[in-house]
Amino acid sequence: MLFSWITLKQSLQETVSLALDAFTTDQRKDWRRTLLLIVTCSVTSLLLSSLLLLYLLFTLDYKLSVAGGITGCFGFLLTSAFLLSKTVRCLGTLFVISVFMKKSRNLLLTAGTSLVVLKNIRNTVENLTRLVRSMICNLKAKKASITAPFSNYINMLKWIGSLLKGVTDLGVVNLQSKLKVSPRIESENFELKLSEAEQKLNETVKNAQALMATVSSVTERLFPAISFLVLMLVIALHIKKFRNNMKYQNRFISRKFVVFDEKQKAEGKPHVLPLTAEEEKLYPFIPSARPTTREGKAVLKFGAPIISHAVTWIIFITVDALLYCFIDFVTKKLSELKPFHVPLMISFKGVATLIGIPFDEETQEKDFSYSVTLFEKQCLPEPELLLYNSLFPLSAILLTLLIMALMAAKVSQLRLMVCERFFATTGDTRVEYLHGKILRRRFKLRKENDCNLKSFILKPQFWCPMLFRPKCDPQSAA
Repeated sequence: MLFSWITLKQSLQETVSLALDAFTTDQRKDWRRTLLLIVTCSVTSLLLSSLLLLYLLFTLDYKLSVAGGITGCFGFLLTSAFLLSKTVRCLGTLFVISVFMKKSRNLLLTAGTSLVVLKNIRNTVENLTRLVRSMICNLKAKKASITAPFSNYINMLKWIGSLLKGVTDLGVVNLQSKLKVSPRIESENFELKLSEAEQKLNETVKNAQALMATVSSVTERLFPAISFLVLMLVIALHIKKFRNNMKYQNRFISRKFVVFDEKQKAEGKPHVLPLTAEEEKLYPFIPSARPTTREGKAVLKFGAPIISHAVTWIIFITVDALLYCFIDFVTKKLSELKPFHVPLMISFKGVATLIGIPFDEETQEKDFSYSVTLFEKQCLPEPELLLYNSLFPLSAILLTLLIMALMAAKVSQLRLMVCERFFATTGDTRVEYLHGKILRRRFKLRKENDCNLKSFILKPQFWCPMLFRPKCDPQSAA
């Protein structure tokens, strides 16, 4: 059982190694390598085609049949391109790796900013709109109810008139009076101002919503496609610089460099390994799990925009949440506020006299009190909070960015290793250039040290230190 497991493990490793070698080279010596190349290219194109399918279905809202047809054609063309060109295979591999590079970081930061702008800022605008509309609604309601207290005053005057009528009826002379009170409020200008304010508010909100809808539509539909094209252009430029410019990121000691140096040493030619402590800082080995100081600085540099964007997102979300809390608090307090009671009590005291002598006294009272509401309940604003709708997507984006920040320093090394694997001839040339560069640097440093030693020997204080003492600075001596 153990022997069969070891055999299976060895055969699996050989198959993976052969498939990797067939994918990164153009050598098709037998049918097995060709079959492995076809399978590897098909799996890779299937992975990339699935991303296109998701984009067409959930972003552009294509039907499944249309999206499936486009994805199938794209997958067939991509598989054919992978089979025919090694450069296209390298481009596709680097595209998958570049998910963890700076461009992908910028894409995720832009996606997070768009999410905050299109959700929280839109919600802030809508809550402000609800607040203003509630104020207009309350003004309209107050305009309709402002005449209600006057009816109490009218009834009060009528009641007083009825009492006075009894007093003025003397039997011989009867004084009759008619009291007519008709309240009227000139409100045409008030209504005009309210209508203008409401119309202007509706136009502003409509324009803001149209602008946000346009930005949202353009961002959701065009941004992924433009980002894909930009990312592919950056990868193509990287491959071009790797193949044509020997100085481009050529400071890492790879396995191929070690083999080349051992070969130089075996042939009796100058070799550079092992490196000095200073050279190990300048030319790190790859792959290496131990982070270096330069890689730590790279992680900090990679994470600085993430921190600044996260702070900006938190500020916008906090403003939206604070506005919601403010409107909700005001709404609750206004709904709990009891109407103001305006007491209006009328007391009438009548005294009947005969020849100046009072003989009858009558007191009458009536309540004409009324209540006034500060804010109409049907006009209270109802704010909306989108805190959780934004936090979950932003948390996923920030978690992905954190993983990318930790892997940022190593991904650049992995990208160089992939290019070296696909373009072996260019990799050998770059190794020879780096090997010669280190040798030239050592020769230059050795020459400078020899010149410094020779100039020191020629100085007279080297031979007669007691007679030729170097002059000291009087300030430093003091």
